Amino acid sequence: MPFVPVPKDLTRVKTKVAFNLTRRQLICFGGGALVGIPTYILTRGGIGNDAAVMLMIGLMLPFFLFGIYEKDGQPLEKVLGHFIRARFLCPQTRPYQTDNLYAALERQNNFDKEAAKFEQAAKKPGKKSASRKKKTPRGAG
Repeated sequence: MPFVPVPKDLTRVKTKVAFNLTRRQLICFGGGALVGIPTYILTRGGIGNDAAVMLMIGLMLPFFLFGIYEKDGQPLEKVLGHFIRARFLCPQTRPYQTDNLYAALERQNNFDKEAAKFEQAAKKPGKKSASRKKKTPRGAG
């Protein structure tokens, strides 16, 4: 009896339509063929066969990349969209910053200690009060 491996994660299994390619791959490869083959036929007489082939490959390559490339289950246009949004459209600094509870408690404790020092200084009888007497000009009083 032949052994056939069955993947455990069936979410990554894609339905093949024709030529062992998915519908997305067929559409992208067809778009590449619609752009590349007429370009080759129309330019091989004017720029030469080798240059026309290189131009055709250069024009078809993005279509092939969009059809084949996937990262973390996302196609290339979504990956590029996330990259462009994160790199260029959204601000690089994060406006939200967490307030550490322990740091806030420590700041409050420092404020309380400082306030207690001021209260103790105000209660001591030997110290002069914070407000000074107004000085009178010489000869006036």
